[in-house]
Amino acid sequence: MNVKESLIKEINKAPEPILEEILNYTMYLKIKVNLLNTNKPNTYESAFAKDWLTKEEDEAWKNL
Repeated sequence: MNVKESLIKEINKAPEPILEEILNYTMYLKIKVNLLNTNKPNTYESAFAKDWLTKEEDEAWKNL
């Protein structure tokens, strides 16, 4: 049995007050993950920062 199936089995046995808590916590986790994903820097930015953030790059692009 996978995690989703186990969770559904437990949800089916849970009383209403616990179901409300599960719903609230699930919504909180989704919001948290969404915020973490939108606030993290783009992968390419950190990977290329050492190449982009140089005096030579600034000089090359200054007239554009």
